Amino acid sequence: MGWFGWFGASKAPEEPSAPLRQDRQKCWDSRDAYFACLDKAGVVKAGDEGGKCASENATYEKDCARSWIDYFNKRRVLAEQQKGLLQQANTQAKEARRK
Repeated sequence: MGWFGWFGASKAPEEPSAPLRQDRQKCWDSRDAYFACLDKAGVVKAGDEGGKCASENATYEKDCARSWIDYFNKRRVLAEQQKGLLQQANTQAKEARRK
């Protein structure tokens, strides 16, 4: 082939289109349902729930792009870690005011 590839080749595959507003909303709704199930099960890290939220997880994975799922799951863990740090900072601030 040359620099520009084979001229007789068929068209390049079409790039996937950006998700529409209703697609994004569907993803967010299924994410919220899955995360609510995780909260009810007392699980922070997605995937650690065993089979407890299987139907919610299946819908979540069907409705959302893999990259979005990875982002949302990581963000969930980080948010939980931040809660602990904020609580600790507030406790330290209250103790500092008492002195």
